[in-house]
Amino acid sequence: MSNCWRLDDGHQTLVLAATDDLLPQVIYWGQALLGSEDCDDLAAAHKQDFTGGMLDGNPDLSLCPEASQSFPGQPGLRCRDAQGAVLHPKFRFVSAEEGWQALALTYSDPKLGLTYQAHFALTPDTGLISTWATVTATKPILLHWLAAPVFPAPHYSTEMLSLSGSWIGEFQVNSVPWTAGMHMRESRTGRSGHEHFPGLIIPECGTSNTAGKAYGFHYGWSGGHRMIAEELPDGRRQVQFGNATDSELTAGLHFETAKLYAVFSDHGLNGCAVAFQRYLRDHIVTFPQSAQPRPVHYNCWEAIYFDHDIPVLQDIASQAKALGAERFVLDDGWFGQRDDDTSSLGDWQIDPRKYPDGLGPIVDHVIALGMQFGLWFEPEMVNPDSALYRAHPDWALGPKDQLLGRQQMVLNMALPQVGDYLFDSIGALLHDYDISYIKWDHNRNLPISDAAQTRSSYALLARLRAAFPHVEIETCASGGGRIDFGILQHTQRVWLSDSNDALERSRIQHGAALFLPSAVTGSHVGPRLCHTSGRTFDMQYRAWVAAQRHMGFEMDPRELTEIEALALKDITQWYKDNRAWMANGDILRLDSADPSVLAEMQLARDGSRFVVFSNQLDSSAQINSRPLRLTQLDPNAIFAVHLLNRDKVHPLSRGNLLLKSQELQASGAWLMAQGLNLPYAVPSSIWVIEGRKLSL
Repeated sequence: MSNCWRLDDGHQTLVLAATDDLLPQVIYWGQALLGSEDCDDLAAAHKQDFTGGMLDGNPDLSLCPEASQSFPGQPGLRCRDAQGAVLHPKFRFVSAEEGWQALALTYSDPKLGLTYQAHFALTPDTGLISTWATVTATKPILLHWLAAPVFPAPHYSTEMLSLSGSWIGEFQVNSVPWTAGMHMRESRTGRSGHEHFPGLIIPECGTSNTAGKAYGFHYGWSGGHRMIAEELPDGRRQVQFGNATDSELTAGLHFETAKLYAVFSDHGLNGCAVAFQRYLRDHIVTFPQSAQPRPVHYNCWEAIYFDHDIPVLQDIASQAKALGAERFVLDDGWFGQRDDDTSSLGDWQIDPRKYPDGLGPIVDHVIALGMQFGLWFEPEMVNPDSALYRAHPDWALGPKDQLLGRQQMVLNMALPQVGDYLFDSIGALLHDYDISYIKWDHNRNLPISDAAQTRSSYALLARLRAAFPHVEIETCASGGGRIDFGILQHTQRVWLSDSNDALERSRIQHGAALFLPSAVTGSHVGPRLCHTSGRTFDMQYRAWVAAQRHMGFEMDPRELTEIEALALKDITQWYKDNRAWMANGDILRLDSADPSVLAEMQLARDGSRFVVFSNQLDSSAQINSRPLRLTQLDPNAIFAVHLLNRDKVHPLSRGNLLLKSQELQASGAWLMAQGLNLPYAVPSSIWVIEGRKLSL
């Protein structure tokens, strides 16, 4: 006898089945099944054989695998009672609540006083499944590990793709082979981390960016996570995500995972990417002025660092405006006695030495230019050399003798008085000045992994947004150290990396596109000489890389030559002309036959137009460029295609290619099957190809 539940969104089907009153398991997840399919028959067909040297059956790979059922792999729940005794729950069915494309299942262990719930919700317009789990106890328990509802991984896969990295090298895509046993990644830094982005994509064999089947996961939590991908001795595979182990520091009666977002794709990795991009943009992020286009951003950090001078800043703002900027952000150094990164974090009062009349002169100048004004904060941190720490050393998280990071400590956000102080300090500035943007930084790891810290930071962000709904907030953590769907419920922009090296940035953006849409992804034109890599790139390359996302500048405009300024203004104007449809479009990674070419295509939501960025990272192994195939076009439509920057053709390109001189008209089928022949390209250059649909 079995209990079965089924969820469909027209694109995919998820089937759960349970034997008797046991926890259910996912017996099917993939392309949509016939509505007439009998779930009891599927449950019977899902059963596997067993043989010698095994138990007399296969313990279920349930939504929360239980050690009490002799499950041979990692359990989904590990906890103790208040005295430290290990608990091994035996959950049994209580109830099922079925809604429109939603399901909530409740199970309990009356003997231990534990109740487990699993929740599922489908979002048909994106194809994304949201799922989370809760555990409730009648007496306090100590939680070691709670997984969100567990999914099986496909057998027709030899690898899994994870995103890892480091400061100035985030979102690197790594292929990890499936082998017997467990692959585990855990971020214990107290934030989602540069090192282990909380995402996983499992492609089936032969899957590419544009074709094949893949299964994608993202855990929407900012406080550190754990991911387990395990192949059991019997060959089955499971994927678990949850908060970092032992990050619940006190006993409690109720625990809840963050949401795990999952998607099945039959359009390659791009199918997963588009689902994540659309869900984040359309269902999670709430922009203060959603009807307004994303403003071109200017940040003064790499122009002045800590050297604040009002006339200089006013001049820089005026020059940034002339280049096309629409928002000016005053970065670190405006508060306390902040002349370097060793002091004053926590002292969120304006430095009278640098701003004797307050921020008014710079704010008023920026507003008079017709630009928005933004301000940098790092609210969750404190320097030992600060008035705040001297007054309240007990507000710091962790021991007094802890290892510092960037000469700073972390405030204990779970203390109500800390949240009140920060809300009052930040709120006073937002009240007194016309500030419409906050860059919210987070520049060191937590000394301990503490889930309460994350929940309290979320609460402060929510409180500020409720009081100042017109203010947009960017999440930054030494660049991309805290980027996930959890923090983006409270923020509207991410600072992807502290690297403004256009070549490195291209790779970082390309990896991040598996999860993040262009509308939230900040990308800036950096200085001619990149301060993190020491490399130089021409303005065309720097500007086109930035124009692929939410465009901004982060250099000293006074360093620009007339030619550089003209190029930047032209590309910025192109961004402004196209940002509306790009912000709502899909970023599609292209399959390049040339490994030295990194290419992507941004496609309008209605398929009426596209732009391709073909980035020549290095010299090609062969003389001629290989054709570049496009994707997701209407095969029966004719498209007009032109090379936007054909005036930048290198003298070594001597052939009479069509796109060098005129527009190409071809069907979507031809563009996807044959592809585009592009001119010769030197390393660190980009071809920009625009297309628009002419007819059906």
